[in-house]
Amino acid sequence: MEESVRKAYFEDGAVLMKNVLNAEQLAACREVYDWIVANPGPNGHGLYRGDQKQHVKSHVDNANPHAKERLDELVATLPFGKLFAELWGSKNVWYFAEEVFLKAGGEGTRTYWHQDTSYLPWAGHHWGNAWISFGSVPKKNGLEIIRGSHRGQLYDGTTFSPADPTDPLHGGDALPRLPDIEAERKADPGKYDILSWATEPGDVLFLHPGSLHGGANIDADCPERHTLVFRFFGDDATFSPLPGISRSGYERNGNLFKKEIAQMEPGAPFRAPVFAQMV
Repeated sequence: MEESVRKAYFEDGAVLMKNVLNAEQLAACREVYDWIVANPGPNGHGLYRGDQKQHVKSHVDNANPHAKERLDELVATLPFGKLFAELWGSKNVWYFAEEVFLKAGGEGTRTYWHQDTSYLPWAGHHWGNAWISFGSVPKKNGLEIIRGSHRGQLYDGTTFSPADPTDPLHGGDALPRLPDIEAERKADPGKYDILSWATEPGDVLFLHPGSLHGGANIDADCPERHTLVFRFFGDDATFSPLPGISRSGYERNGNLFKKEIAQMEPGAPFRAPVFAQMV
């Protein structure tokens, strides 16, 4: 792996790698993706709310326990363990879980800006999400990332309320409220240094989950977007509890793998047997 790629990930918080997956690997990923969409887990829900039209379809899911066995088997056949080891400079790499995103129907709002580390008790440099989209995605319809934000302030999460994209997840004084990034960039287009890429099937976007990011809308140029995300961690990954039980009822250890994470100590390496080791 070229040093420029490692540097871009460390400094920017995201980097695109072209042609990471071949046709066979991509087909295997799509098969699992379709199965998860058809068989939602307890964390599955719709992205769109309120006044969306009937033809608009959406779905998001996280760590679907019904798919864990087949996902563990699939990920072991993919190159991500080696790639993340090289990207981070980590001796070991573990697989955390998947995310599934579906937006279809030719129109739909963007996914609000947020940091994954506002929702999950993660700290350290060795965290990464591998974003796989199954169709061609123009730059203006792709994932957007604020360059270098993973090395800056951790903000409160958002409840993803359509009435207020900054509605605090936790509340209180532990974390500063998320700025209204979309409104601010419209008022001042140069305020934020935003990264995004056009992608083709087989390309993979590697994202640090501490980065401020949001998904652009779909439209006539990109009427649907199907995305599977695999999340990984390495040697420098530690357990960092979130602010207590929040105003929205969100728990201190997050809503995923609660039993396993409850055994971890603050500041300790993020490890549990449930997470398959890739390298």
